[in-house]
Amino acid sequence: MIRLLLVAIFAAGTVLLTPRDSALFAAEAPEPQVVDGIAAIVNNEVITFSQVRGLTIPRERLLRQQYRGEELEKQIKNVRAQALKDLIDRQLIIQSFRKEKLQLPEYFVEQRMNDIIRENFGGDRSTFIKTLQAQNYSVGEFKKNELEKIIVAAMRGKNVKPNTVASPTKIAEYYRTHRDEFTSKEEIKLRMIMIPSRASDASGSQKALAQEILSKVAAGGDFERMAQMYSEDSTRDVGGDWGWVERKTLAPELEKVAFGLKKGQVSRIVELGGNYYIVKVDDRRGGQTKSLAEVRAEIEKKLVQEEGQRLQDNWLASLRQKATIRTF
Repeated sequence: MIRLLLVAIFAAGTVLLTPRDSALFAAEAPEPQVVDGIAAIVNNEVITFSQVRGLTIPRERLLRQQYRGEELEKQIKNVRAQALKDLIDRQLIIQSFRKEKLQLPEYFVEQRMNDIIRENFGGDRSTFIKTLQAQNYSVGEFKKNELEKIIVAAMRGKNVKPNTVASPTKIAEYYRTHRDEFTSKEEIKLRMIMIPSRASDASGSQKALAQEILSKVAAGGDFERMAQMYSEDSTRDVGGDWGWVERKTLAPELEKVAFGLKKGQVSRIVELGGNYYIVKVDDRRGGQTKSLAEVRAEIEKKLVQEEGQRLQDNWLASLRQKATIRTF
């Protein structure tokens, strides 16, 4: 797999690659080219299809390896729709920055560019400039795009200020209503004997057979041997061994009985769909729930992140509400 070195993701969505990575990309089979046009207009500022494509190129390359046909088209459509939404939000944020007549020092961008040259081009400024030129970008365009990225980050920091801690009450409530998140998957190692019903079994001999098998097991008979002799399901040859089974695998009636057994216990006869089942639990694992104390920090982090996302969504929704946005 080609390792992409993402030196900078422009506001327009273009990925700047090192010379080596650019050469590797050039060696790949070319993808269909899309004629450029207007993807959206945000308060009279245009977002083009090429900007959207520039943002989605890395993801689309992966999708083309994973999908084909209609599913590929569907996946690419979704990726491009999300990219367009992100570009619209970015444009709204930059416009809000200008409307508030805010400014950022020039050296912010210069420092960012120097960091990129040092970290990704070994401090070689000329190689960096040549890479820009090879991809039809000027230093001025690069600085503009980096400035816009810094603006977006600064405006998010200014307008999205979630609490850095969550209240004990909210943490406890989340733990109470999401205990399954902190409970390990419960599984049982199951053996089963299945005695089918017979259309001609008016005398109930099949149920009597199941009762006889259960009596033999209760008296010390080997369950595995009984399954090999009498069971008529697909696991007969392996002594009724179903291996490790998790919840939602068995029919509800069987699941309730099987998961209610302790290690080594054998069930009563379970009648289901006219057939007769006897199950044994050879072993159990999982099903333990971590205490609130163990997961408190994890829950708090999640709640803080969720609040931050909610505040950001609300802020962006307010910007959209005040804007004139047309998509094509």
